[in-house]
Amino acid sequence: MRLHRNLTFAVIDSIRDIFNEGVYADKAVEKALKRDKRWGARDRKFVAETIYEIVRWNRLYAEIAEVKTPYKRDDIWRIFSVWCILRGIALPDWNQIGDVPVRRIKGRFDELSKIRKYRESVPDWMDELGVSELGEALWSKEIAAQNQQADVILRTNTLNISKEMLQKKLRTENVITELIPNHPDALRLTERANVFKTEAFHNGFFEVQDASSQLVAAFLEVEPGMKVVDTCAGAGGKTLHLASLMENKGQIIAMDIYESKLKKLKVRARRNKAHNIDMRVIDSTKPIKKLYNKADRVLIDAPCSGLGVIRRNPDSKWKLQPEFIENIKKVQQEVLQSYSKMVKPGGKMVYATCSILPSENRKQVDKFLTSESGKEFAFVKEKNVFAHISGFDGFYMALLEKK
Repeated sequence: MRLHRNLTFAVIDSIRDIFNEGVYADKAVEKALKRDKRWGARDRKFVAETIYEIVRWNRLYAEIAEVKTPYKRDDIWRIFSVWCILRGIALPDWNQIGDVPVRRIKGRFDELSKIRKYRESVPDWMDELGVSELGEALWSKEIAAQNQQADVILRTNTLNISKEMLQKKLRTENVITELIPNHPDALRLTERANVFKTEAFHNGFFEVQDASSQLVAAFLEVEPGMKVVDTCAGAGGKTLHLASLMENKGQIIAMDIYESKLKKLKVRARRNKAHNIDMRVIDSTKPIKKLYNKADRVLIDAPCSGLGVIRRNPDSKWKLQPEFIENIKKVQQEVLQSYSKMVKPGGKMVYATCSILPSENRKQVDKFLTSESGKEFAFVKEKNVFAHISGFDGFYMALLEKK
């Protein structure tokens, strides 16, 4: 593989933005890919994947390169050189790349690979937290799986097309997919492709949604004609799934504290031809109080640490702080207490997170069930999804029923 100057410079600039300026990796990649319209698919793939690789293994590479954040430009070149050596890529004769101690790099890699926090490239605090919550064996397997590149998974929008027809349609657009057992609407891409440019996407035939995330809406046990509230709807991936499970019948109230996210949902709903969704911004307690004891089903896709989706957001390893996790647990309990009041007697509620930590998951549910509001609910079932077992994102979901 031959390195090209303009592609490599795009990678170096992006790494600087991510680690020195706090830019999110996906935004840095998006910006990098707009640098040169003449780049082909292979060039774009190199830029995107190299940025993500260096972000994912940053602690390991930085330790080998003997550099610390904030990075000087020379530091980033040293990290890039380490990446090249470990990938078996010949280093070009450029001014930015000085003498590179190849044998020392390989020796240091072998040495550090014996220590999990370097091998899996995580901060000390995260490694300690993972061990204390999950135990050595489970955490070791899970963090290794979280460092694998995530597959691209589609969810068939069954309002508009069947999964088999979607698969055929995508094949005519040179997008090859395979079925995933136990995920009725899911298709996995056998090779990465820009699916957003396909006619099938513009016709609202699918959404990109991880297979684990696709389990949540079904876990809520919705039926056509119900009144369903999605309390932390965001841009609406699960809301749209609920709409197709309900066959566009009944009412879904999509709520969020961010109006900007609901605006994105509005655009997506139009493309999906999902007509049973009402959007409400949570700008006070009023929208919630209006729905007390009115909903057949309530989904709380709670804000969380995101430790189950590191594969998708490798920079979260460096952006997340222990204080954030402590604070978010308070928020999780608050939303459980508040939003559960919307469930009517005999109705059901799902509490879900994309975290793998018991303290954000079952422990939150147990704490809720022993509270005044929680005494009205009975625990029905739960599901823990781990990346090292499923091959998909880490998720948690619990189904509760109001007596």
